[in-house]
Amino acid sequence: MICNLCPRSCRALRDDNTGSGFCGLNNRIKIARSAPHMWEEPPISGTNGSGTVFFSGCTLRCVFCQNYEISETGKGVYITEKQLAEEFKKLEAQNVHNINLVSPTPYIHLIKNALDIYKPKIPIVFNSGGYESISALKALNGYIDIYLPDFKYSADTLAREYSKADNYVETAKDAIHEMINQVGENKYDENGIMQKGVIIRHLVLPNHTKNSIGVLDIIKEKFPNTPVSLMGQYLPMHRAFEYKKLSRKITRREYEKVKTYMLDLGLEGFSQELNSADEEYVPDWNFEIVDSL
Repeated sequence: MICNLCPRSCRALRDDNTGSGFCGLNNRIKIARSAPHMWEEPPISGTNGSGTVFFSGCTLRCVFCQNYEISETGKGVYITEKQLAEEFKKLEAQNVHNINLVSPTPYIHLIKNALDIYKPKIPIVFNSGGYESISALKALNGYIDIYLPDFKYSADTLAREYSKADNYVETAKDAIHEMINQVGENKYDENGIMQKGVIIRHLVLPNHTKNSIGVLDIIKEKFPNTPVSLMGQYLPMHRAFEYKKLSRKITRREYEKVKTYMLDLGLEGFSQELNSADEEYVPDWNFEIVDSL
């Protein structure tokens, strides 16, 4: 295939053995973990967990990525679309609340094929960095019930410096608009578990409260009725130590400043405890995947 799945529009050749684009991925599904996950937002994890499938590779290269072992170094195991469909069944049988596709963008066309083989009776979650092309999202219409996009930056200068992403702000705004148009207003079951809708995530970075406040201002202006998940889990990992401003955890003062601003804006949503900034919460890439592999 000639790939234009993400906003970079590499037009890269991707076949079974070759990946010449920004993400470097070929045209086979590669996953690093598949298991119930308890550390998502309350309406996503609930009491039984979210059935997460972590895909290898990423269309962003965030210098502070906690999942860099799979997003950049390519750890993972190749599986077929049929095996991915079987994995959906396996997770569903564990009574998870949803199937949570983490960093799925490079595999959108293959995930659709897997969902055509087997569509679980529980919601499908698209969990991404918010840097998505409208055409790729439109191709997902009818397949996805819940979108969990990040909104990382309020300035493109930061997006280029930390994630090598051009035009991130407008791209994320357009993408989230399309997501909301697709799934409509948020819907929950009688236990408060999300069935449809969008939650926008934002990770507070050290020394960058101005960036976070800018993101919240954009959300208030463009998506005032969409819940925000404010995350305090930042850990200096990967190449973060090469950047002085990113080389420490966020302080309580920084986090409370952003959290207070979010509340003052009247935005609804969720906020993490700062003790979530611990390597204990970084997934173990122990390849808990399909038995046939």
